[in-house]
Amino acid sequence: MKGANSAPGDYVYFRSQVPLHKISVGSRQWRYYDFGPKSVPPLVCIPGLAGTADIYYKQILSLSVKGYRVVSVDIPRVWNHHEWMQAFEKFLDAINVHHVHLYGTSLGGFLAQIFAQLRPRRVKSLVLSNSFLDSKSFSAAMPWSPFVSWTPSFLLKRYVLSGIHDGPHEPFIADSVDFVVGQIESLSREDLSSRLMLNAEPASVGSLLLSDSAITLMDTNDCCAVPQMLKDQVYERYPGAKRAFLKSGGDFPFLSRPDEVNLYLQLHLRRVGVKPKLDSAQGTSGQTRDESSSHSIEGAGLTSLQEELDQTLG
Repeated sequence: MKGANSAPGDYVYFRSQVPLHKISVGSRQWRYYDFGPKSVPPLVCIPGLAGTADIYYKQILSLSVKGYRVVSVDIPRVWNHHEWMQAFEKFLDAINVHHVHLYGTSLGGFLAQIFAQLRPRRVKSLVLSNSFLDSKSFSAAMPWSPFVSWTPSFLLKRYVLSGIHDGPHEPFIADSVDFVVGQIESLSREDLSSRLMLNAEPASVGSLLLSDSAITLMDTNDCCAVPQMLKDQVYERYPGAKRAFLKSGGDFPFLSRPDEVNLYLQLHLRRVGVKPKLDSAQGTSGQTRDESSSHSIEGAGLTSLQEELDQTLG
């Protein structure tokens, strides 16, 4: 884990500008960020097994100054998918949000689909990244799941870290891994146990009432923890979904390829009818585009995405 003094500069800036919220809803403790104009339907970001609300800080910085509202959450301490659905619904009620657009990565994408299946009237669209439809393979890989709540923290962290592709990485991917490793170190044994249970509990996503046209599948084409076979099943389930592929980015493209991810998110939100409120955006001085990124991306790819966004705006 990197020390606080070695945290990325844009993350230090983010923490100085965007307040962290903590609320108790029933017996669940929620830790979350909520930034951007409250009159805009929010994009709610749900992390994967290894993430926290902080991992989407580049999306919060970028999209909020463009007039979008972004809510990024920690997965609370729940032990099965029914508890997740109930807890997430109560959380949305507590922050007075009735309809949401969900962006979920890996386990977060799985949980987003389950919520969309069980509460279809509340979910207006989905962005799924490196996600899956069925947890059977993760359950089979974790036969010791009945004992997870008794497992020492250092073993749980070691198991979670073992799922992250071990380099060599391009520098921007290595930086994203370092950041997430730091987030894993901040998680308690109970938090890790509950997430591993959510990842391993046998379950599958049923049919959604949501139209494929309201779904974007955003995946990386290099190595990540979710096998390609599972990602292919998602493509087959939603054949009419918009596909957004990133040449590389690893497990955490929202950190390693934020420019592209943020443009794809804008395209998705525009496509499903979310209108930003630029005049009331909660932004920060000077950073009016993806300048919070710590790297440059291929100019041709970014230009192509920007042109597509401009056409959508037009």
